[in-house]
Amino acid sequence: MGSTSTISLYSHPKLSHRAQPVLSRSFCQARDAPLSFALPFSGTRRCFRLKRLVVKAAARPEGGPRQRRVYRQSQSDNALTTAPVKQIASFVVPAGVFVAATFVQLTVLWKLVEKLLMPKPSRPSKPTAEGMNWSVGAGTNLLSGFTGKLFRESKQTLNEFAKELRAFSSVDMSGRNFGDEGLFFLAESLGYNQTAEEVSFAANGITAAGIKAFDGVLQSNIALKTLNLSGNPIGDEGVKCLCDILVDNAGVERLQLSSVDLRDEGARAIAELLKNNSILRVLELNNNMIDYSGFTSLAEALLENSTIRSLHLNGNYGGALGANALAKGLEGNKSLRELHLHGNSIGDEGIRALMSGLSSRKGKLAVLDIGNNSISAKGAFHVAEYIKNCKSLLWINLYMNDIGDEGAEKIADALKQNRTITTIDLLDLAYNPIGADGAKALSEVLKFHGNINTLKLGWCQIGASGAEFVADMLRYNNTISILDLRANGLRDEGAKCLAQSFKVVNEALTSIDLAFNEIRDDGAFAIAQALKANEDVAVTSLNLANNFLTKFGQSALTDAKDLVYEMNEKEVNIFF
Repeated sequence: MGSTSTISLYSHPKLSHRAQPVLSRSFCQARDAPLSFALPFSGTRRCFRLKRLVVKAAARPEGGPRQRRVYRQSQSDNALTTAPVKQIASFVVPAGVFVAATFVQLTVLWKLVEKLLMPKPSRPSKPTAEGMNWSVGAGTNLLSGFTGKLFRESKQTLNEFAKELRAFSSVDMSGRNFGDEGLFFLAESLGYNQTAEEVSFAANGITAAGIKAFDGVLQSNIALKTLNLSGNPIGDEGVKCLCDILVDNAGVERLQLSSVDLRDEGARAIAELLKNNSILRVLELNNNMIDYSGFTSLAEALLENSTIRSLHLNGNYGGALGANALAKGLEGNKSLRELHLHGNSIGDEGIRALMSGLSSRKGKLAVLDIGNNSISAKGAFHVAEYIKNCKSLLWINLYMNDIGDEGAEKIADALKQNRTITTIDLLDLAYNPIGADGAKALSEVLKFHGNINTLKLGWCQIGASGAEFVADMLRYNNTISILDLRANGLRDEGAKCLAQSFKVVNEALTSIDLAFNEIRDDGAFAIAQALKANEDVAVTSLNLANNFLTKFGQSALTDAKDLVYEMNEKEVNIFF
């Protein structure tokens, strides 16, 4: 028999994939605390690369008395210091450590075990020079044996990022998780950079402290046109710091600060920036926490600013009062071309004030997004009046409101007098229960409206009757290319009505979405026959997903698709 190990299997737990040993608190940090270490900097540029290394503790992070005793014994046992590593590695992992690291090779793991089981005399640590601290994500613990490698690889990573900034005009560094410290390093590359025009640092864990990295950098950079810091928790303090820096910037035209924990105080800082900066053209402040007070500050800034072209305030808390304040600012502003107010709970009263302000201004608004604002038929009346008289509007969004069939009729009547709206993203009426009557009113107008190319009526409760009106409209309209009728309860009857229109030559309609409409095989057969009958069909995309088709209906549509391809070599993408 071969020799046996003298190490007790009971005193040293075996590492396996089924049970993760316990990690002693004396050996690592708390599980949820980020590990930070200092990286010294000299006059030359240095950087480092960080790959994800996760050290997982067992489900019982404290460990029982037995485990702690085993750990202490494993550290003090003299036999361990002389036993060959290969003999004991399969039995012992001190401190109950389970390392999950995709980039670590097996040989590195053996070296780690050797270092832990055969500790060398400690050497006095060298004093750490002041420099930047690199923060590893929460829940991550690093073993000291990997520190040198991490330094080298982290340097390489940041150097690669810096090269991107110097080499390309558009650089997307979103989601790289380099944090404040990485931004301090990378900001140097922007100082006198004349290459990068669009840079995204979105979602990188940057805080208010990191924004200071731009001080002295953005003032001297005139090449950068777009700066995206969305998704970073910089808060009001970070926004105020950034605004102070951008006052003297002569390059940035588009500033994206969506989802940055911005509140009224930060909005006031941005308002002051707008009063003094004549370069900024596009400002995105979506999904923040700006309330009435912040809207008032921005409205006051619009009275003085003459260069801003696009303002995005989607997903904030303006309400009716905020809309009223904004309306007053818009009256005296001539430069704004796009206004995005989706999801601000404006309501009918807020819409009345807003439409009044827009009607009074001399500037030409081309894009207006007022979706998801609790607008009813009463509010739709004010929108319709604005549409009638506005000759510059190209896109208007009423998505997810409650205008009903009465509101739809008012909008349809307004469209008779407005010939400038060109796409029906402009008139996105999805999630408005306009019903069959509303569909009829719109269809009558759209029969001969020569500009609209996208019609979205998903979740509008038009039913089979409404589908009949839409189908009739398609026989005459020669501009609509995208038709969205999802979730309208069309059933087979509605599908058959639409199929009759598909048989007629329509050179514009290319995309049809009929998902979630309770369509069965009969409806699918009718659509399949229509595709076969029309050799000149322009449709390239047909969505019938989430209906009640069996293999027979699907087979009929597949045969129609194949026939269309054989007849004119045109591919029709059909989704079941």
